[in-house]
Amino acid sequence: MSDIRSWIGLSMVQDIGPVTSRKLLAAFGSPEAIFHADAEALHSVQGLSRERAGNIRKFNRWDEVDKYAGMIGKKGISVVPFQDDRYPEVLREIEGAPIVLYMKGSYHPDDRFGIAVVGSRQHSPYGESVTQRISAELAAAGFTVISGLARGIDTLAHKSALAGGGRTIAVLGSGPDVCYPPENRGLTERIAASGCVISEFLPGTLPNRENFPRRNRLISGLSLGILVVEATDNSGSLITAGYALEQNKEVFAVPGNITSRNSEGTNKLIRQGAKIVLKAEDIIEELAPVLKGYIRIKKKESAALQGDEERVCMMLSREPKHVDLISRESGLSVNQLLNLLLALELKGIVKQASGKRFYIA
Repeated sequence: MSDIRSWIGLSMVQDIGPVTSRKLLAAFGSPEAIFHADAEALHSVQGLSRERAGNIRKFNRWDEVDKYAGMIGKKGISVVPFQDDRYPEVLREIEGAPIVLYMKGSYHPDDRFGIAVVGSRQHSPYGESVTQRISAELAAAGFTVISGLARGIDTLAHKSALAGGGRTIAVLGSGPDVCYPPENRGLTERIAASGCVISEFLPGTLPNRENFPRRNRLISGLSLGILVVEATDNSGSLITAGYALEQNKEVFAVPGNITSRNSEGTNKLIRQGAKIVLKAEDIIEELAPVLKGYIRIKKKESAALQGDEERVCMMLSREPKHVDLISRESGLSVNQLLNLLLALELKGIVKQASGKRFYIA
């Protein structure tokens, strides 16, 4: 059997979820080896009952696997197994990460600098305005905006990131070839062309209600932190925030009108300790220690500097300089400057000292 077929087959075995699959891969090395293992060898894997080992041994749905493999080839879908270099490293770290991802477009290494932006499907004008502004600011600062393609805040986040010239990732609660909601088909194609559409569900999978909590854990898993803009007290966005806490990710929330039902969830998150966000800079400042950790291990990029980037670098030296002084010298606002300096940090050209002071790396 081919490698892709065996990965798809393993993901389809009854009662064998991602956690058990990873144990099996650790023991046998590959899906092919798992399917060729005898019953005793399978049963020796910790936590694998004889019944579940039997499910692997008796798996006979290869005709369905062939059907899915054919659909993938025709529809321009990439199959990204857990052991593949294209698999998002940040997602590998979460418990229960899918053993197979289906992608349209491509995931870039810098997409690990991702912020999830989620919220209500029935948003207010206030929620619309805030989402558009903060998502565009995050995209302009070099972050990848991640969301779930749902109506409302999710759709606004994707569109605003694209309008800001940045990358965005849509995580689906359906198969990679099933657009939901259907009116977002054009948006899905735009995201795939310049970013990435990701699903853990087989092609053709409908957007059933039970799929969305699984989708939500991937949204948080792919992100450094999650921003909830508007959410009712029983919103799925709060489920995503819960996953983020379990995964040791930062949770941010936009405060809302205390009389609005759409703000009940976000205000509750703030009472529980979520960081208050009024602008993108609040997220950038909170994540600065994490970003530095990524930047330290990232190789410097030999990218040509343009316009304001080059001008600001000419004002810097090995001696840290406060952002207010750089702002006065450059004529740029502090907010513009912090976004630009973050982009230079991500390229490995500039470093940040304590107290918003910056210097050439």
